[in-house]
Amino acid sequence: MYVVKREQLPDPDSFAGEDHGGLGVSFLYVDAAPGKGPALHKHAYAEIFIVLEGESRFTAGDEERLVVAGEIVVVPPDTPHRFYNAGEDTLRQIDIHVSPRFVTEWLE
Repeated sequence: MYVVKREQLPDPDSFAGEDHGGLGVSFLYVDAAPGKGPALHKHAYAEIFIVLEGESRFTAGDEERLVVAGEIVVVPPDTPHRFYNAGEDTLRQIDIHVSPRFVTEWLE
């Protein structure tokens, strides 16, 4: 076992598994202001989103849904998706990429 402080990461908002013994997952810490979030994109692997605080409006493929704290979203591989903070407070979530590195294809 080893412990890494978030502040010790090259980017304190992301953890790439390949930098930690080739782990098969990577993740992002998300702290998004109201209305903010990434543009439409996709990955060749699944992505899991754990909403910790706030409200997130997700689009995945042809589906759109409001997701709130305590809910988990699973987006299958190669599915175009995006989200944004749909609330009035900061959105906090953890985005888990089932990959040792981040590989993103931006679609807009």
